[in-house]
Amino acid sequence: MSEKIGRDELAQLVAKDIKPGSFVNLGIGQPTLVSNYLTPEQGITLHTENGMLGMGPVAQGDEIDEDLINAGKIPVTELPGASYFHHADSFAIMRGGHLDVCVLGAFQVSATGDLANWHTGAPDAIPAVGGAMDLATGAKDVYVMMSLFTKDGQSKLVPECTYPVTGVNCVTRIYTNEAVFLITKDGVRVRETFGTTIEELQAKMEVKLLPAE
Repeated sequence: MSEKIGRDELAQLVAKDIKPGSFVNLGIGQPTLVSNYLTPEQGITLHTENGMLGMGPVAQGDEIDEDLINAGKIPVTELPGASYFHHADSFAIMRGGHLDVCVLGAFQVSATGDLANWHTGAPDAIPAVGGAMDLATGAKDVYVMMSLFTKDGQSKLVPECTYPVTGVNCVTRIYTNEAVFLITKDGVRVRETFGTTIEELQAKMEVKLLPAE
C-alpha cells in the first residue's frame, strides 16, 4: 500500500502502462495529462478526434498556438511527422478499430465494464457525448481515469450503471486516486491501492473486489 496519489502521478502511471508503439486517444479532463508523461522511447502516437495524429504534450508559454488544440480546446504541441485530416476521417480511425487504447473520464463504471460518461441524467445537466461512444466501442482497450468516490462518498465503480450508458462491456482498466482496478472475466480485481487497503475499499463499495492474481 502506497500513499494516496494526485492527478499528475496517476497520469504518469497510466502513461507507463501503455504499450510501446500504441495508437492512443486521450479524452477530455484528467486523461489529457497523460500526454505529458509519455516518453519518445515508447513510440506512442496520440490521436485527437478533431483531426490529428502525432500530438505532443500540452503546450506551455511560447509553445502555445491557438490554432493547434486538442478536442478539449487545450493548446497542444505536435511531434515530428504529425498529420492533420478531416473530422470524418478522424472518426473513421476511431470506429474502424485502429486505436489500441483510449483513456476516458467517467461518471460511473459498472463491474462488467459498462461506461457512463456523457450525462448524469439530471434535468439541469448538459449532455456532452462528443466522440465518447465511438471511442468506447472502437478502441481495443478502454482505460478510465476518475476519482473513485463522489463528493458525498458514493462509489463511481458500481454493480450496474444508473446513469445513461456510453458503451457496454468496454472498460478494461480503471485508474483512480484510491486504487487501480482491472475488469476481468472473473470480476473486478484490485491491482494496487494508494493510501488504503482492499478491505477498507470493500467496506465502502457494493462491488465485490478480488485481489490481484
